[in-house]
Amino acid sequence: MDKLIIDGIELEPDPSKTVLEVAREAGIEIPTLCSHKSLAPSGACRLCLVETIWKGRSDLKTACTYPAWEGEVKTNSPLVKRARKFILQLMLSEAPESEEIRKLAEKFGVIDTPYSIRTDTWNNKCVLCGLCVRTCDQIMNTHAIEFAGRGTERYVTTPMGEYSDICANCGACEFMCPTGAIKVSDWTDRPVKPIRSEFDRGLVARPVASIPFPQAVPNIPVIDAENCMHLKNDSCGICADVCEADAIDFNQEEKIIEVNAGGIVVATGFDLYPIEEIGEYGYGKIPDVVDTLAFERLLAASGPTAGKVQRPSDGKVPKRVVFVQCVRSRDPEHGVAYCSRVCCMYTAKAAMLYKHAIPDGEAYIFYIDIRSNGRMYEEFVQRAREEDGVKYIRGKVAKVIDNGDTVQVWGSDTLTGTQVKIDADMVVLSPAMIPSKGATELANRLRIPTDEYGWIKEAHLKLRPLESLTAGIFLAGVCQYPKDITDTASQASGAASKVQALFSQPYLTREPVIARVDKEICAGCGTCEDVCAYGAIEVDTILNHAVVNEALCEGCGSCAGACPSGAVEHINFHTRLIMDMVLAATE
Repeated sequence: MDKLIIDGIELEPDPSKTVLEVAREAGIEIPTLCSHKSLAPSGACRLCLVETIWKGRSDLKTACTYPAWEGEVKTNSPLVKRARKFILQLMLSEAPESEEIRKLAEKFGVIDTPYSIRTDTWNNKCVLCGLCVRTCDQIMNTHAIEFAGRGTERYVTTPMGEYSDICANCGACEFMCPTGAIKVSDWTDRPVKPIRSEFDRGLVARPVASIPFPQAVPNIPVIDAENCMHLKNDSCGICADVCEADAIDFNQEEKIIEVNAGGIVVATGFDLYPIEEIGEYGYGKIPDVVDTLAFERLLAASGPTAGKVQRPSDGKVPKRVVFVQCVRSRDPEHGVAYCSRVCCMYTAKAAMLYKHAIPDGEAYIFYIDIRSNGRMYEEFVQRAREEDGVKYIRGKVAKVIDNGDTVQVWGSDTLTGTQVKIDADMVVLSPAMIPSKGATELANRLRIPTDEYGWIKEAHLKLRPLESLTAGIFLAGVCQYPKDITDTASQASGAASKVQALFSQPYLTREPVIARVDKEICAGCGTCEDVCAYGAIEVDTILNHAVVNEALCEGCGSCAGACPSGAVEHINFHTRLIMDMVLAATE
């Protein structure tokens, strides 16, 4: 026989692989607890036992260690079923508190165990599969834990049974444990700090290799280089082992890509005001004080709680939620003077969704003014008030206090002139929108201006709202100023149309008001070159006078105003023409 037959399926024998690997490739399920692609096989759990038949002889072998030689393998024969049942019964007696073991046993028809439940073991969830020890040794190269004892006295511990100084606090042992028996706190007294999901606003942890958010383009995982153990100390690398597409290459190096583009659309988005710096609201210190994006993730069916509204602190259903609008918006003394435009509407939406999820809950919204300037926006706010029973309080919140089981909100009601104190289960803050990190640096590189807050300025607010002052560079979305999705989508479509119109022309057309250098007067001092924000003028060192690049010149007049000899003037807008206009206007 030169074939490998597994459950009647003929396969090519491959001694370089195990029966477990070949079976998985063929879609045949063999249960196992101790096997992992990144680890050398051990056969410790014995769950992967299969019946091998060779030259009439039948035997039980662990599929994770037995090479895929020719012969016949049965994964579900009566002999295998009896052996698997026996092993699962032993596991139930050894690890009675493991929910994972109980579920696995029920899957294979084992409901209970005839053997006595052990109570003298070091851990009532551990089955001594060794996955944690091998992970620490072979993958993390840390060797912080090991087996000690023999037979029924065998257990997992640290050297000398004390807290380990060499433990990397990575949590790999806890993550790999199939029964939930291992906790990192068993090995080290240093607190484990999970990496918080940015998309879920820190409500849950995320792995080092993850997709930033579901709508990411391209929709592929990225590796967090700052926290990756392989990039930090050349350990782990488990993601590369399990990636069937071989898409992970740790030897990749950063490279600069140059793109010759005919147009640029700036769409840098926004960030939220760092409300953790606002001490009186308790964000970052009181777990039940969150921002609106985090609350929206709690309401979302795809969120960390599958749409069930729960308090981050204890998982209880919040019966009273206070929403605080204009957190550092319209606050020139402590934050920004402008209105973020979207807060009134998305707070109303969040309050309505909360009331739909918790009909007997109470929702309060502290506001300065309701700015619902859009089609059906005012009706939306009125619906929140009248149909859903959202209570609006006109006034600011002074402070938020942790009051044990509740979060106490102190504020004022300017309509009644009274002080308000609410014992809430959760507080939801609506922080101001601010320019995204790096937007100002990008604007400087593109030579386009920004306002005092860092928002990118358009060429003209009414006549050229999609264009910057630099030709070929257009604006889309919140890089310009706060706006909602409707305005953002409209502007993005407009910017794309502007680029398309630019590309459809055989020649670039420019305004006739551009700089011109009088070569007879120019001394080649280079002052104009220094002040030009567009790189449109430079000094010819051979001819010793300035030269204007007409395709880049925006006609701003900086060079003409700075020229000490008056050699630079604007075509169709020279100094004499301006003086004549002034004289005509004053006559």
